[in-house]
Amino acid sequence: MLLSTLPTTAFALALIAASVWAQPAFSATDDSAAPSTEATPAAATPPASAVTPSASDAAAIEAPKPKPRKPRAAAAPTEPGPVNLFGEFSLLRLFGISAIPRSTVAFPNKYKPGTIVIHTNERRLYLVLGNGEAMRYGIGVGREGFTWRGVRTITDKREWPSWTPPPEMLKRQPKLPRHMVGGRDNPLGARAMYLGDTLYRIHGTNEYNTIGTANSSGCIRLTNEDVIDLYGRVRIGATVIVQ
Repeated sequence: MLLSTLPTTAFALALIAASVWAQPAFSATDDSAAPSTEATPAAATPPASAVTPSASDAAAIEAPKPKPRKPRAAAAPTEPGPVNLFGEFSLLRLFGISAIPRSTVAFPNKYKPGTIVIHTNERRLYLVLGNGEAMRYGIGVGREGFTWRGVRTITDKREWPSWTPPPEMLKRQPKLPRHMVGGRDNPLGARAMYLGDTLYRIHGTNEYNTIGTANSSGCIRLTNEDVIDLYGRVRIGATVIVQ
């Protein structure tokens, strides 16, 4: 009796051993994959036959190819705009140097050398040198309502002139001083050239930011550096043409 049941018992033990050997093999395959952070119920796990096709089926199944992604266009670099750290501050103006430097330029004309020609709209003064050339200076001119045109003559020249505001100006600006001695704080600057019996002058200024603008009461302004240069080149009796 015992001998008759021995083959059956051996067969059962072989099946149990085979199942114990196979389980570690599947476990090793699952552990090599990245662990999932979501728990999956055991009942939802598909059977092995559903996830592992047979060798004959694998040849007929083609894995889906990923769609090629269009390369994203790189954003165009933006150039930073200019940064002005000092606003309206100018080191040139601080030392009386015009941001409109004087220069020798071509100036074909019929005027004799020594004549001053002022282009109000251009805000430039030309001292005729002859031979088709002139010395050009940047200037400040009269504001709206105070511009003028005409021909005048330089009747006087003064270094570091004093200033007495005319009655018309005092009426407009009653807080102005009645008289100022010459010096760096004087509105006429380092030099002044007087135009006959008019109230207008060609003079220097310590307000360097007004060069190239229309801010005066009709006078022609240059930086102190430029007016000193012009003063040394012109003579009393020179013609001044304001256009």
